[in-house]
Amino acid sequence: MGLDEVVTPPRIVAGIGFRRATPPAEIIALLHRALGEAGLAPGRLAAIATAADRAAEPAIREAAAAFGLTPTALDADDLTAVDARVVTRSERIEASRGVGSVAEAAALACAGAAARLVLPRIASAGATCALADPVSGFP
Repeated sequence: MGLDEVVTPPRIVAGIGFRRATPPAEIIALLHRALGEAGLAPGRLAAIATAADRAAEPAIREAAAAFGLTPTALDADDLTAVDARVVTRSERIEASRGVGSVAEAAALACAGAAARLVLPRIASAGATCALADPVSGFP
């Protein structure tokens, strides 16, 4: 690589799971916390993904808008297709959603087949967040 070549840092996908009563500020704070724990700047966030039945909720729409994004809706088949790569298992979520973690499944499904988790699920009172890298080999 020459000195005049610009290296674009990999973009990151956040997966979010949340209860309907969760305020947008809580989701925004959790996203900032996740990015901070992974050592990533907010500008690296390329997408915010969640289950299709939650993607139109005001809380996730407002949280995504705070990052200049709109939520990516993933249907149940998208989420269950990556469940084997989900590392966190919640019995309650497995029983209701068929995946161990909505946040991890959403991040992985949205980031693509070669994606890997950069940050497994972390939680606040009403939400969960995981980060996935669509580019293998990061960081």
